[in-house]
Amino acid sequence: MNRFAHRGLLTFCLLAAGIGQALAHSPDEHAGHEMPAKSARSESAQVKFADVALVDQNGKPVRLEKDLVTNKIVVMSFIYTRCTTVCPVVSSIMGKVQKQLGARVGSEVQLVSISIDPQRDDAKRLNDYARNFQNGPGWSWLTGSSQSINETLKGLGAFSGDFKSHQPLILVGDGNSRHWTRYYGFTDPKVLAREVEKLSGQRNVHAKHTAIAMEQKP
Repeated sequence: MNRFAHRGLLTFCLLAAGIGQALAHSPDEHAGHEMPAKSARSESAQVKFADVALVDQNGKPVRLEKDLVTNKIVVMSFIYTRCTTVCPVVSSIMGKVQKQLGARVGSEVQLVSISIDPQRDDAKRLNDYARNFQNGPGWSWLTGSSQSINETLKGLGAFSGDFKSHQPLILVGDGNSRHWTRYYGFTDPKVLAREVEKLSGQRNVHAKHTAIAMEQKP
């Protein structure tokens, strides 16, 4: 095993150790759903938000951009509840980000997890699943019709065609500036929290410059 594969496996094991509950699944649930061997990587991304009806874990109708993204710094993941390998680790990472950011989640920051298996993941199932990872407000778990979810995933660059073979992916961005980064693999929660801090700092600088410009107008 090369050192990159060993590092990926070690990261998975350490994160998986913090997951307290195994979820029911079928024997073939993860056919083709392989663990990433390489270290986490990131890239700048452009995203498009489909204007479609979704629903959160409480059964509340949601429009992703209008209700959750605009005016927020967003950390977004893609999971399905019957997954017992990649998805619990990704959700555990999101939970650690929530703890690190504290009370900012729900005010300045919004966490979003989108089910890529909407036919089986209804609101109740997402609500039950969310209890394993969520600690406090500001984290929405979304599902919807297959068409709505597929349009949403395509706009975000997260559509794989076969949800069982999807790779770990987390998006971080500012809903106002349209600056987004895709993180592939099992990314350190501290890295994601630092990106949120960076976006928050950029937002504050922009607000300050705007205020100064307004004051200087005749």
